[in-house]
Amino acid sequence: MDFLSNIMQGALNFFYNLTAGMGIANYGVAIILLTIAIKALMYPLTVKQVKSMKAMQDIQPKMKEIQTKYKGNPEKLNKELATLYKEAGVNPLAGCLPLIVQMPFLIAIFYAIRDYHYVQSPSFLWMTDLAQPDPTYILPVLSALTTYIQQKQTTAEMNQQTKMMMIFMPLFIGYISLSFPGGLVLYWVVSNIFQIIQQWFMYRNNSSVAREEAR
Repeated sequence: MDFLSNIMQGALNFFYNLTAGMGIANYGVAIILLTIAIKALMYPLTVKQVKSMKAMQDIQPKMKEIQTKYKGNPEKLNKELATLYKEAGVNPLAGCLPLIVQMPFLIAIFYAIRDYHYVQSPSFLWMTDLAQPDPTYILPVLSALTTYIQQKQTTAEMNQQTKMMMIFMPLFIGYISLSFPGGLVLYWVVSNIFQIIQQWFMYRNNSSVAREEAR
């Protein structure tokens, strides 16, 4: 983590110096630029993740039919599901891989921002110190809200467990954001917003392609 954290701190220095060169030296802007750069680099993984989630959503009706038909025969159930995945060209674990790859970077950015040595007061908009938690609770609320929207965007059908996660995860993210440095929560919020925009375009393009194929 030290290695990745040092890279992230170096990148944050770069973007801060970039804002300084533009005459608007600000750590908040630097964190936003760093977030966009990371999301841009992760874009191929995001595409893979979204496509996998969309494919899993498309075969949900068939999965339910198989689960209902073979609920008393686990061995046959697993075999039929494996056949369905193969025919649809879907890997149920493919959507998890991009998340696993991104986790070290998320942890690294946490330590990078938490342990960063600011050369001037890291103020941004209403916040006087991005190294401290947001006293107005605006960023924690935004972190919970954007997390909810992002989850909602990628969830078509919801069972009871999914509904619980849709509520629990945003609340959990908002809660822990209360004690996290404002700079880290800013990173999370901007990352979510960028992801929401990316997913919106991906789903929109997929819908357009589907309509064209239907014609």
